[in-house]
Amino acid sequence: MPVQQPDDPEHSASHYRHLARGFNWLGGATVVSRAIDFAVILIVLLYLTKDQVGIASLVISVGMIVEGFDGLGTSEAMIQARSVSRLQLDTLFWIILGVAGTAAGLTLLAAPLIEKVYGVPGMAAYFIVVAIKQPLVGAAVIPLALLNRRLKYERIAAVNVFSTLAAALTRLVLAIGGAGAWALVVASASSGLYTLIGAWLLKPFCPRLRFHWAGILPLMRFGVRATASNIFEQMFKNIDSLLLGAFYGAAQLAIYRVAFDVAMQPALAVGTLVNRTAMPVFARVSRVGDQLAQSLRWSLRRLVILVAPVTVGLILVAHPLMALLHDGEGHSYAAAALPLQLLAAAALLRVSSQLLMPFLLGTGHPGTVACLSAATLMLLGAGILAACLIFPAPTGIIAVSGVWLGVYPLLLIWGVIYLRLHWDIRAGDLGRAFVMPRRAGKARSDR
Repeated sequence: MPVQQPDDPEHSASHYRHLARGFNWLGGATVVSRAIDFAVILIVLLYLTKDQVGIASLVISVGMIVEGFDGLGTSEAMIQARSVSRLQLDTLFWIILGVAGTAAGLTLLAAPLIEKVYGVPGMAAYFIVVAIKQPLVGAAVIPLALLNRRLKYERIAAVNVFSTLAAALTRLVLAIGGAGAWALVVASASSGLYTLIGAWLLKPFCPRLRFHWAGILPLMRFGVRATASNIFEQMFKNIDSLLLGAFYGAAQLAIYRVAFDVAMQPALAVGTLVNRTAMPVFARVSRVGDQLAQSLRWSLRRLVILVAPVTVGLILVAHPLMALLHDGEGHSYAAAALPLQLLAAAALLRVSSQLLMPFLLGTGHPGTVACLSAATLMLLGAGILAACLIFPAPTGIIAVSGVWLGVYPLLLIWGVIYLRLHWDIRAGDLGRAFVMPRRAGKARSDR
């Protein structure tokens, strides 16, 4: 139960201002970035076959799991820490870079085995690009964490737009040039380079050659638990692609991935925006129960208001939209329509439940986040594996989409119970936050 502190109207107004400012800046950047990315993907699909899209999806999925190790959770640790010294930053930088280099080496060693498992000749070569990305992402962790810690939302927004636009243009040029699956894999890896460039331009950080292990132990203890959460999260985000690729092949995986990306990416963009905005604020007000609950309600309300209309719209236009999409050989993606509808409904539940993760990290509970991510992985993994074993490819894709829709109500129920028991935040209070948003806004303005 959090310690209650005297009500401070000025401080309360301040945390709302931070939330609103971050939401406005990062929201604008997200809209621009996703619009660019979505438009480019639709064009790129015209130049790639389903097999090429499926192979790239497999490589990128493995790469995302490897990236779960990047930073060792130190970004979250720095955001929630009361203070961070320059010596700690220097030490963390070299540790992060060393871990990224190790992850890159292990990726290259595992590449031939992954190629053998999926039976795709030449697949191992793609992982060279995945390995190159790891130290680039690692080198950007400290500058980005400092921007987040200081609530520099304007600069974070600029980095996001720059990296997304540059990666989208890379993807488009390579696809038109006939690069095939390389277009998607190289573009994904290049986003790490563009993020690093943007982060270092807007928050220069020149590490010094010094190392003090004892000084970073508190951050590392938090970071290791956060890393476990990141790894589990990346695994449950990509377990569907890995299993579908193994059971059904690259072409069927491509149909599923198109449905998944169209259905999930808008909601996940909003979810990432709200989570990124909210976590530093959760950390700042973590000892003030009323303000923490208010920040959670504010964030949840924004999620529902923005994601629900998109969910309904995607469900309504799924069939005509997928019928319009064709691959480089002229084959339609119409089979992705029903999976898209199921996944769009699941997306709203998913981002709502995942708001609990920045809440827990901001309040200093990375171990609980790791347990929640592990539980999500087990539920999704077991459900998807069962669907792949029971159903043939076309029906199996629909069944896997249904698994996503079935898992998140269970996680939402757990989250509601947790908030009630540990933070005295009632389900009714959360419900009223977006059932009556105007009244809530009026009450806030009256204070």
